[in-house]
Amino acid sequence: MSNHLQLSAGSGVFEIRFNRPDKKNAFTIPMYEGIVAALRQAEADSSIRVILFSGEGAAFSAGNDLQDFMNNPPDLGAGPEPGPVMQFMRTLSSVRKVVVAAVQGPAVGVGATMLLHCDLVLAADTARLSLPFINLGLVPEFGSTQLLPQRVGYLKAAELTLLGEPFDGATAQRLGLVNQVVPAAELHQAARALAAKLAAKAPEALLLTKELLKSGGDSLAQRIDTEVQHFARRLRSAEFREAATAFFEKRAPDFTKLG
Repeated sequence: MSNHLQLSAGSGVFEIRFNRPDKKNAFTIPMYEGIVAALRQAEADSSIRVILFSGEGAAFSAGNDLQDFMNNPPDLGAGPEPGPVMQFMRTLSSVRKVVVAAVQGPAVGVGATMLLHCDLVLAADTARLSLPFINLGLVPEFGSTQLLPQRVGYLKAAELTLLGEPFDGATAQRLGLVNQVVPAAELHQAARALAAKLAAKAPEALLLTKELLKSGGDSLAQRIDTEVQHFARRLRSAEFREAATAFFEKRAPDFTKLG
């Protein structure tokens, strides 16, 4: 595990904190390896309901460490045994558990495109997102040329990627790239509170709802049928019984006792 990551777990939340503040939390190959290992650990732990990304210091992540990449060019092959960067992209894009990000200061390159694979994003009023690939003679990555136009529309996606100019958290919220902007001093507390709120939800229902939201390609009729099938099974679940019982007993449901 990279010593540039801080991992902590509690109350169903697994926090992956980028801890390289002197380099604005720029990613190195060992950091990618560590993040992949942490994501897999969180996925395998049934007590973990939510994964939270955060950054130490004044930045979320300045993206890839260019010096590290030049000295140790990453293996970007997409074969059956991909290198750490591709493993990171494949793992985060397919993780089943809910992912929250807390963004302060610069979120550059992959530090911004990874947010497209998070389920909820909080930004500090200091956040500055940037997709500067064109300025480095590169192209956007991590599926962002598909996900970004879907999220913000083609014209805005073209503006953000063809010009590569930074934009603030308020703009990101207006475009639908972050859920909420909060004062920087409150960011991490707010993100942890949000993650804890999610972790207290019915765990299987949480996973299934994310799965339904992320899945695509169905016709509306197919999706209605799929939802109804899940809904019918949920009516027979221990989670529903606990939620319904709690409602009638006028208390908060406790899903931790379900195992």
